[in-house]
Amino acid sequence: MPNHGDLPVLAATVLQPGFEGATAPDWVRRWLADGLGGVALFARNVETPAQVAALTAQLRAERPDVIVAIDEEAGDVTRFESRHGSSRPGNLGLGAIDDAELTHAVARDLGLELAHAGITLDYAPDTDVNSNPDNPIIGVRAFGAEPALVARHGAAWISGLQEAGVAACAKHFPGHGDTAVDSHHDVPLIDRSRERLAEVELVPFRAAIAAGVQSIMTGHLLVPAYDPELPATLSRRILTGLLREELGFQGLIVTDGIEMQGVRRAYGLEGATVRALAAGADAICVGGDHADEHTATRLRDAIVAAVRAGELSEERLHDAAARVRRLAAWTLRTQTAIGARTVADAAGSAAPGIAVMGGSAVGQAAARRAVKVTATAGAPELPLTRPAHVVEFAPPRNIAIGAETPWGVGAPLGTLLPGTTSVRLSAEDLSGTGDAAAAVLADAGDRPLVLVVRDVHRHPWIATALHDVLAVRPDAIVVEMGVPVAVSGGLHLATHGATRACGQAAAEIIAGTSVPVPSAQALAA
Repeated sequence: MPNHGDLPVLAATVLQPGFEGATAPDWVRRWLADGLGGVALFARNVETPAQVAALTAQLRAERPDVIVAIDEEAGDVTRFESRHGSSRPGNLGLGAIDDAELTHAVARDLGLELAHAGITLDYAPDTDVNSNPDNPIIGVRAFGAEPALVARHGAAWISGLQEAGVAACAKHFPGHGDTAVDSHHDVPLIDRSRERLAEVELVPFRAAIAAGVQSIMTGHLLVPAYDPELPATLSRRILTGLLREELGFQGLIVTDGIEMQGVRRAYGLEGATVRALAAGADAICVGGDHADEHTATRLRDAIVAAVRAGELSEERLHDAAARVRRLAAWTLRTQTAIGARTVADAAGSAAPGIAVMGGSAVGQAAARRAVKVTATAGAPELPLTRPAHVVEFAPPRNIAIGAETPWGVGAPLGTLLPGTTSVRLSAEDLSGTGDAAAAVLADAGDRPLVLVVRDVHRHPWIATALHDVLAVRPDAIVVEMGVPVAVSGGLHLATHGATRACGQAAAEIIAGTSVPVPSAQALAA
């Protein structure tokens, strides 16, 4: 009879649970002493870099090689700067600039900041090809819609981050870009042939593997070309057959949040966890609203029970745990090799050249380069010379973006042009008004008008309101902070993201402290 005595330790090794609070809870510290392989940090765990460094020091006091992961895309989806907004432009902005050396520099800058806070694994970059402009969950998180561009910048981002000693994680395999469904809520269908997948979705993942990416995150996606029944996270054909055997990836496979409805609705937390491991996943990310010891216990016990019942082979569990330990060893070895200070030394300080929550200099410079200005005949002159009125149209929040994360142009423009006012309007604010333009312009007077939108092409109420307002005020400046599918207005600024850095860059252009060269389209007009 096999000896199952170490099963609870092995089961704990493959879990990466989240938890509440800015310090390590007692249950997490106990679990680390008993074999827990990693933890996942989210915005709820972050106050300042010094606080995160102290938190990770607590964790390593119990287990020196614990993997400390964070979901930090350094764009609209930010956890490390969630309370202030990212001081970097995000992937779409970097793709719009299309300077791979700059992408490498931005990612390395982020990596140093994370490493000095004691973080060793980043659930980034997003290497999806955003080929469907109606995608509700990827959008500006992707480098773009062209496979080669996404591959080029994904590889550069991975190289930069890992050069700083933080393991990168390409996501969401085998590609979440060509869908109009959010896997947080349901199972997206990627109904493409194997040939199409090879030409589009898989291109950036091949490049990521060639760049030495340490980890790949699964997507809760149904891909019938490979498996007509099971989502990728639970599919052996996709994780083992495609990713391991065909693409040759030998690093850590980590799931997207196992609590997401894309897998949880049909299989439950325990069922999805066991099936993911059996399919070839090595680590289970447990975040969201299940950040407690009870959930971790349920999953550990379900893994142990599945091995004892023959539903999950002990060999597969040993293999998964071994990959977790190899990644943990890589992070310790790499951070030591590049001279990164230990977590204990870093506590109470930030990385050299990076002010505590003050922002990234290279990130802000990149955000400025990412802004594209399009001007047509009769467009208003820049810079503005007097206070403006800013109207920000707020679409429903992308669930991947923290509700606490600020965005917009009103605040930074108010600093640069004192006296500027701003208002934020939702669909509910404009419903039933009868005259959206009048409602939007109620407080504008004769001041310069700035209209800020996000993904206007996906939200008919914003498109309608924008059209009506521009009919009355064609002199308005339109700032698109989402995917710039449509260009509206005589003067249009596309920031390619809604991060703090993007808002600052747009405000500088409007106020005249930073004026980029207009686009070719603008010059032709």
